Amino acid sequence: MLVFRRRREYQIGQYQSSGSGPGLAAPWQGLPGVETTVDWRIDDHPVDYETALAVMDRRVAEIRAGTAPELAWLLEHPPLYTAGTSAKSGDLLAPARFPVYRSGRGGQYTYHGPGQRIGYVMLDLKRRGPDVKAYVHGLEEWLIGTLARFNVKGERRAGRVGIWVDRGGGREDKIAAIGVRIRHWVTMHGVALNHEPALEHFTGIVPCGIQGPQLGVTSLHDLGILISGAELDMAMKAAFAEAFPQGG
Repeated sequence: MLVFRRRREYQIGQYQSSGSGPGLAAPWQGLPGVETTVDWRIDDHPVDYETALAVMDRRVAEIRAGTAPELAWLLEHPPLYTAGTSAKSGDLLAPARFPVYRSGRGGQYTYHGPGQRIGYVMLDLKRRGPDVKAYVHGLEEWLIGTLARFNVKGERRAGRVGIWVDRGGGREDKIAAIGVRIRHWVTMHGVALNHEPALEHFTGIVPCGIQGPQLGVTSLHDLGILISGAELDMAMKAAFAEAFPQGG
């Protein structure tokens, strides 16, 4: 769902049409002739959620003012649940289990914790091209490209946000989440890719509002991909450069 507010903010976390075909977003191209610079920040220790929000708020203001370049930030959080703008109270099944934070991003409830690599992205869409669907498509391509480097086929699913893995027999598991907020055409929040989190921690919520015996949550480790955090970070950086070229 796409929500427009007076502060020129978008919240994206429910399904947005993307891909190829009539009425769907084209792959990210950016504006012709526009050169952009993206800083990278990589944290190896868990970052408090409220601290991360403050960092994003500050960087978004600086990008909008033209005093700082865009930023891609790879990090983890301590175990916690976040509620997006569409979160339903009944989907929080274990409210006392971990801290719960109200987030300005779109979507419903999600889990963050050790072993899950989060990519917070602060890009200037006014310079790159003010196309929200294309931006979300770019985030999907980033995740799909990262997974492909480990021979994992990540896929979009109509009506379901995030990236999914076909486990066979009609079962599909979610391996990555997407939740975005856009303020004055500068992006916030981003993606969360399951590397090796404790999957049992997802049972305290209905992840992103999805229920059903054929739908679950998985991770690279659960799929037998035993890689280091550094290897995942390198793959995410390489896939990001392909999904979001810096030159127009």
